[in-house]
Amino acid sequence: MSDQLERFIFSKHDIRGQLVTLTDAYREVLTQNQLPLPVQKLLGEFLAASCLLATTLKFEGSLMLQARGEGDVPLLVAECTHQSDVRGLARVAEGAEIEEHATLRELVGNRGALVITVDPQEGERYQGIVPLEKETLAECLEDYFTQSEQLQTRFWIESSADTVGGIMLQVLPGNNAASAVENEDAWETGVQLASTVTPEELHSLPHEELLFRLFHQLEPASLGTANIRFKCSCSADRSARALIAMGPEDVYRLLEERNGEITADCQFCNQTYRFDRDKVEELFNAPPHTLH
Repeated sequence: MSDQLERFIFSKHDIRGQLVTLTDAYREVLTQNQLPLPVQKLLGEFLAASCLLATTLKFEGSLMLQARGEGDVPLLVAECTHQSDVRGLARVAEGAEIEEHATLRELVGNRGALVITVDPQEGERYQGIVPLEKETLAECLEDYFTQSEQLQTRFWIESSADTVGGIMLQVLPGNNAASAVENEDAWETGVQLASTVTPEELHSLPHEELLFRLFHQLEPASLGTANIRFKCSCSADRSARALIAMGPEDVYRLLEERNGEITADCQFCNQTYRFDRDKVEELFNAPPHTLH
C-alpha cells in the first residue's frame, strides 16, 4: 500500500475516483526540505493532490500544483509525472514564525493563488489559476474545478509527519452508465461516505479494504494501481540547455562575474551542476543533437 495510487470507478454510475497513500516518497521530499512541521504536512497535501490530479492526464507529461503568495510560505510546489514520479518543495520566508494550526490561506498570505500547470511532452502547456479564497487545499482545488473545469470534484486529504493520504471523487461527463437522477444520488452518497474517512484509515488501511469499507454499497471497481516514487527530473543536460538558451554573450559574461564557474542548483533535490570555462566552450561548440 505504501506509495501507491488506486484508480477506481463506481460500477453502475458515472463517477470515478483515486485513492493515494505516500510514505517513502513523502519522506524523501522532506529530506530535501528542512521545514517546520505545519509546512511539512502542507507540502505532503500538495504531493498527494498532484498524484491524484496527474492520473487524469491522457498523455505523457507532468502536472505541477503550486500555491503562490506574499505570506510566511510564499511558495509551495508539487509535481507528478505520467510515470508517477513526484517531487516538491516549499519556501518559508526568513524569520517567519509558523503557527501550528495556520491554514493554507493564512500561510500563503496576500495575493494568494493556486496554479495548476499541465506540461505535455508534445503539445502546448496549459495553466489554470484561481485565487486562494478557502482555508484548505482540498477546498481550493474544489473551487478550481468548479470555476475552471465545471466538473463536480471533491477531495479529502490528510497529512501527518510521515504519511499522507488522499481521496478524489469526480463526476464523469457523458458516460451515461445511469440516469442523471441516479448519478446525482450516487454522487451525494459517495461524498457523504467519503466524508466519514478518518486520518488513521487514510494512512494505514490497505486500499482494497478502505474502498470496501467506505463505498461497498456503490460497488467500487479497481481500474489499476500505480507505484509512486520520488524522482527529480533535473539533469546536467537540462542545465546545459538552459545556459545555451541564454546565448553565449550572456553566459560568458556570467562566467566572468562568477570567477570562472557557473553553478546551477536544483531547488527540488539540492543537486548542483557546475560549468567552468572548458564546459561552457564545449556547450557552444557542441552540435545541438549531442544534448538530450
